[in-house]
Amino acid sequence: MSQNPIVIIGSGLAGYTVIREFRKLENEVPVIIISADHGGFYSKPMLSNALTKGKTPDTLLNSNAEHVAEQMKAVIRPYSKVSAINPSNKNITLQDGEEINYDQLVLALGANQIRLPLEGDGSEEILSVNNLDDYRSFRDTLTTKKEISILGAGLIGCEFANDLAMAGYNVHVIDISTQPLGKLLPPAGGAFLQRKLEAIGVAFHFDTITKRVEKIGKKLQLTFANGKTLQTDILLTAVGLIPNTSLAEKAGIKVNRGIVVNRSLQTNYNNIYALGDCAEVDGRVLPYVMPIMHAARALAATLAKKPTLVRYPAMPVLVKTPACPTVVAPPNPGTKGEWQVEETPNSVRALFNDAENNLLGYALLGTAINEKMILTKELPSVME
Repeated sequence: MSQNPIVIIGSGLAGYTVIREFRKLENEVPVIIISADHGGFYSKPMLSNALTKGKTPDTLLNSNAEHVAEQMKAVIRPYSKVSAINPSNKNITLQDGEEINYDQLVLALGANQIRLPLEGDGSEEILSVNNLDDYRSFRDTLTTKKEISILGAGLIGCEFANDLAMAGYNVHVIDISTQPLGKLLPPAGGAFLQRKLEAIGVAFHFDTITKRVEKIGKKLQLTFANGKTLQTDILLTAVGLIPNTSLAEKAGIKVNRGIVVNRSLQTNYNNIYALGDCAEVDGRVLPYVMPIMHAARALAATLAKKPTLVRYPAMPVLVKTPACPTVVAPPNPGTKGEWQVEETPNSVRALFNDAENNLLGYALLGTAINEKMILTKELPSVME
């Protein structure tokens, strides 16, 4: 290549959306995508409801690496791991020692599942689903199992619980909180979601700290801080994500909760950028699909020499729990206000208003989700 390429580390939604948007603006600049896995394109959010959608790991894959490379006029390097970023030399080093020079570097490294430091010889048996290969292993394990326990009653935990229960599995969800989606829903909304998921067979264990996981024959036995135990066939962890920052930090790229970038998605090196689950944009970590899409469009323009700041409009989050349709637009962190809640047997309508009665966020459950479009128009932008 006569011109050093744009190099993108990561082949998830963030990395592939950047190159897709970039190719709408610039068709000739070479691009190399470094993928730690097979490099195919799939919708990661669909992993948590694939069972009831009738999707297998194979049918979840939309395009293989070869097809994506041809479509996007890019070089994709599957099963390649980056061992070092060298900002002073403007290159990266792969695990096998190969060096690749770049003109501009995009970090789309994603996030890792948090692993709790649990005691016991069964802790190594805990599964997590963070990519398609993980999901394939999980599905293979499911074929001979019936009792599934999930650590974490957040977004991913509730979505998997709904999917597994609807598919006929016995599901237990354990969380230290007092309700599902404790960081997103007011108590009335959490209680409503809990009732709806319990109605399809999900058993919740709240105010519960898991201490040990031990192998008991073919089962795993969880021991809680209160002394109670629970036996299960599979233990799935879904307690949250932590941005993947170690590679950046070793290179001297500033990190905090995520890789620190400004509104241009630029790190402390002017030709290195980050977006997606690994990035902390102007102090915010937003691990959802819509922020990734907005960030990718802005970054694509910047890479095409049209500097563009990322802007986030109101971005409601649709929770994939068909047993209880739920959409949430959380208020910005630190925002002062109060929840105003209206309940019916079939819905919860919770509006987060400030002292002047301005709408700053909402949580809609059940039939109340029909108000999503109208209410979203009243919300302020997440980031102007």
